[in-house]
Amino acid sequence: MAPADLSKAEVEQEDGPASLPPGEYPSKQLSSGQCFKPAKVERIVKANDREYNEKFQYADNRIHTSKYNILTFLPINLFEQFQRVANAYFLFLLILQLIPEISSLTWFTTIVPLVLVITMTAVKDATDDYFRYKSDKQVNNRQSEVLIDSKLQNEKWMNVKVGDIIKLENNQFVAADLLLLSSSEPYGLCYIETAELDGETNLKVRHALSVTSELGEDIRRLAKFDGIVVCEAPNNKLDKFTGVLSWKDSEHSLNNEKIILRGCVLRNTSWCFGMVIFAGPDTKLMQNSGKTKFKRTSIDRLMNTLVLWIFGFLICLGIILAIGNSVWENQVGDQFRSFLFWNEGEKNFVFSGFLTFWSYIIILNTVVPISLYVSVEVIRLGHSYFINWDQKMYYSGKATPAAARTTTLNEELGQIEYVFSDKTGTLTQNIMTFKKCSINGRIYGEVHDDLGQKTDIIKKKKPVDFSVNPQVDKTFQFFDPSLMESIKLGDPKVHEFLRLLALCHTVMSEENSAGQLIYQVQSPDEGALVTAARNLGFIFKSRTPETITIEELGTLVTYQLLAFLDFNNIRKRMSVIVRNPEGQIKLYSKGADTILFEKLHLSNEDLLALTSDHISEFAGEGLRTLAIAYRDLDDKYFKEWHKMLEDANAATDERDERIAGLYEEIERDLMLLGATAVEDKLQEGVIETVLSLSLANIKIWVLTGDKQETAINIGYACNMLTDDMNEVFIIAGNTAMEVREELRKAKENLFGQNRSSSNGHIVLEKKQQLELDSIVEETVTGDYALIINGHSLAHALESDVKNDLLELACMCKTVVCCRVTPLQKAQVVELVKKHRNAVTLAIGDGANDVSMIKSAHIGIGISGQEGLQAVLASDYSFAQFRYLQRLLLVHGRWSYFRMCKFLCYFFYKNFAFTFVHFWFGFFCGFSAQTVYDQWFITLFNIVYTSLPVLAMGIFDQDVSDQNSMDFPQLYKPGQLNLLFNKRRFFICMAHGIYTSLALFFIPYGAFYSDAGEDGQHLADYQSFAVTMATSLVIVVSVQIALDTSYWTVINHVFIWGSVATYFSILFTMHSNAMFGVFPNQFPFVGNARHSLTQKCIWLVILLTTVVSVMPVLAFRFLKVDLFPTLSDQIRQRQKAQRKARPLHSRRPQTRRSSSRRSGYAFAHQEGYGELITSGKNMRAKNPPPTSGLEKTLSNSTSWIENLCKKTTDAVSSFNQDKTVKL
Repeated sequence: MAPADLSKAEVEQEDGPASLPPGEYPSKQLSSGQCFKPAKVERIVKANDREYNEKFQYADNRIHTSKYNILTFLPINLFEQFQRVANAYFLFLLILQLIPEISSLTWFTTIVPLVLVITMTAVKDATDDYFRYKSDKQVNNRQSEVLIDSKLQNEKWMNVKVGDIIKLENNQFVAADLLLLSSSEPYGLCYIETAELDGETNLKVRHALSVTSELGEDIRRLAKFDGIVVCEAPNNKLDKFTGVLSWKDSEHSLNNEKIILRGCVLRNTSWCFGMVIFAGPDTKLMQNSGKTKFKRTSIDRLMNTLVLWIFGFLICLGIILAIGNSVWENQVGDQFRSFLFWNEGEKNFVFSGFLTFWSYIIILNTVVPISLYVSVEVIRLGHSYFINWDQKMYYSGKATPAAARTTTLNEELGQIEYVFSDKTGTLTQNIMTFKKCSINGRIYGEVHDDLGQKTDIIKKKKPVDFSVNPQVDKTFQFFDPSLMESIKLGDPKVHEFLRLLALCHTVMSEENSAGQLIYQVQSPDEGALVTAARNLGFIFKSRTPETITIEELGTLVTYQLLAFLDFNNIRKRMSVIVRNPEGQIKLYSKGADTILFEKLHLSNEDLLALTSDHISEFAGEGLRTLAIAYRDLDDKYFKEWHKMLEDANAATDERDERIAGLYEEIERDLMLLGATAVEDKLQEGVIETVLSLSLANIKIWVLTGDKQETAINIGYACNMLTDDMNEVFIIAGNTAMEVREELRKAKENLFGQNRSSSNGHIVLEKKQQLELDSIVEETVTGDYALIINGHSLAHALESDVKNDLLELACMCKTVVCCRVTPLQKAQVVELVKKHRNAVTLAIGDGANDVSMIKSAHIGIGISGQEGLQAVLASDYSFAQFRYLQRLLLVHGRWSYFRMCKFLCYFFYKNFAFTFVHFWFGFFCGFSAQTVYDQWFITLFNIVYTSLPVLAMGIFDQDVSDQNSMDFPQLYKPGQLNLLFNKRRFFICMAHGIYTSLALFFIPYGAFYSDAGEDGQHLADYQSFAVTMATSLVIVVSVQIALDTSYWTVINHVFIWGSVATYFSILFTMHSNAMFGVFPNQFPFVGNARHSLTQKCIWLVILLTTVVSVMPVLAFRFLKVDLFPTLSDQIRQRQKAQRKARPLHSRRPQTRRSSSRRSGYAFAHQEGYGELITSGKNMRAKNPPPTSGLEKTLSNSTSWIENLCKKTTDAVSSFNQDKTVKL
């Protein structure tokens, strides 16, 4: 590669692919048959030549998202599992227990539970990965028509290769990233839906090069096509493509408008042919998908730390006891050697201490038994089933239950601080509905009760009957019959209003096989308005480049289309100029009220005030509003204006500015007709869910591929953005410097000059700065919102700016990122994860959300309209956004509460159980003698105390599910990690050590110089062991009874049943029969019967229980009485409610205050007006001959160039009084 190419490569790596002008790559280099691997800055692909393309070793079209295969599963999975410190710790203990010189316990007490845990986890991981494998297989085995050996053959997707030519048919998914060659539409056009990529369901247009569109569907000519494409390397930029096609000794520049990406769906196009440029993992969809990550909860990570601490603590205890053993052996042990028949000098006291150290490590390891991890997995599994079984999260509309697709993350659902949500299909249904309108100062669409009072639409109210209209859209519903009455009475303003809706749009119409009229809409807003006019008697029938035909109350009327004044984000309006059959010229306009009201004639002042109030009322209900106006034009004036417009279109300098000026000139002195109100239907319960999560101190960030104005309006509709906010910051810079400056100004507005003195070049101690953020967050008063688009976000995520972005964003109540790519979504999530140390949740419904879902701590997939890719990549799934409230506030909070309670109790009981060995060491010559019977040590965690703690960990709850929903503030302890942390661990440890002191020294003191009822001494080892073991079982059972907040039959059976099980096993193992069969295994023959029949033993057990439990009982009573938490207060309220049984009152729903803003054509793409008037998207009834087609296209390509140029959105001017335009 030439040096110039290398410098070009460096530019591409920093700023994206540079343009490739024709001639950049010499044709002799392209046609060379040499085998070389291209540099990573370019790709060379030859059509219909697999042998040539295989030299470059490009990836095939097989996708692979599973982690394991049959050979790699065992080593990789074991490696992942032994990354968990506890598993490695128990493996180490198992090895120690296999050494007979130091082991006081048998090896099976450790190996059986360890193998059980590893096997359970491996089976779960294998199952999860198998589902991923099945999903991959299903996608890879999809069929596609591929041109091989001059004929079309059905091939599996995974067998498609780079350079192949593929045929796609209407409504088919695109198999790979294709260069569009030809299509069934005129001039090589095709329409695609990109919902899987950017969440937008509106159609987008792509078009083939004129030289390849001639190929049509002629298989012979397509098979001979041998063009060579030189293009950029695989990357994740969805909106950019740069390359050159060399064919027939000429070169043609390629851009994004010529490319159809994998994941798109072909719409409204019978067929098209494309050449594979990127396949499989190289496609832009897969480049944006991210990798499957191994997720662990914060409690798991804390447990790893605690296990290391405990191991260090055990080493310290072992050293103390080993030193004690060495000293004892040296000073006292010699006196016993003659009794034990030991030879002098046979045992060295230092070596004895060394062996004792390892023996005590084994004995004391029960502080963290393997049963802890078995219990944790069982509890998580139980919580997962509760989510799966929850009828209140079951969506009957699609018979879809909630599903916990992983069982390892449940408690993290109770610690979420940031929710990252997609918009389309997640918050909204992406269904536009015409709800109300204001015509000539009168509102239509409101429903009144029998007393004439305005009321909400109720199910009993019958919609208006449109059955007299044969062309009616049966899905349309309108509940105000007064509009139909006005139409029948011939109200000229109402007729003109509906006529405007039927004429001023970019909708295309066609008839299906049943003769029904079908509308193809470029934006769902327009579809709602045209459908409303259709049902009300003004039916848009068809259009040509020069005419629009509508049916007005049964009469066909054809209007001559004189001019189309297209929409863009600066104008925020669109207009058409038509000539009616009477010869009158009319300008019809619709657009944002803030813009259109400035264009009105002065005579509209009274109507303007009234309509403005109506629009405010509509906006206050969350509806998207448009103002509607018209103007009568003089024939002479229009001809002069049209001549100037033709001159401006032909100009080379300042063409766009001249056209915009002419549009401004004619769109004035308008006469106001009224306004429309369209509802962008939110999913049910979205507003209540957003409000509830906000009260729970959960911040919601909306990350969407939609346009800025769409996202802003949805923010207002969901109450994420409100008019009461102090300021709404908009970051829309196109360069890194502009973005940095806008962020600086926003921070100055937020908390003054002193915090924003750095402009981003001077990188202060960012770690210290971020540590201060939480303090600053508390000092910021008022509500703020941040809105940033994808171009600005790309600069803001650079290393020297991202901390400023994060600092500003985290100070804001709401953050909206619009026009973001799937990878940018993941980058935003990673930014918050890394620098805020907060638990994050991502929720979405499409393939464009997969990378975000994989990046967050918790990923949730909504089984919506956009396929199952998000669900398959998620940790949890359900059908509606509103279920997120219950998942977090009920299941998440309960899971966190139960897991923390379980861990606190588990560590307490095991410290109490294990530390008795430490105290006993001082009285047994540090000999590593166990204080309990070996069978008791084996069964304590597995049988005697396992079920009660499992019942508490699975069923316990501090407050009911309804109270958890009604009081979202209860969620905050999980976010602050208050219920189980290092401090709580040390408290549990101290509690356990105190209990062990009582368990050991009370029986020791009582037995020291006491005699039994039969006059014999009590102080034998076996009686002492039985007394302590019985005291321990009773104490921990009473303690768990005190810890249990919510009693079920299962709790009672498990707690008291475990005590009964202990006594039954105890008497069985101490029986003569067991000793007779296994004398070496059951040496405590008859001891239980002898000890537990004496009153003094029971008095000792009672005293031990009271001393262990009373301080805890007193402390908890005083704490609840003097310093009650919110949970304590609500629990007291619950108890009072159970006694009184009052009627339950629900939290009232809040309505957002009025907001003045327009909701025009949020998904609308500029350039469609020129596309329509050029006629390029309309089928010719008698297609011209091929020879003339190329000439026609070459002479009129300006509309295509303009459409490509205008696809990039202009910066939206969001003019609100309280919005800061930066």
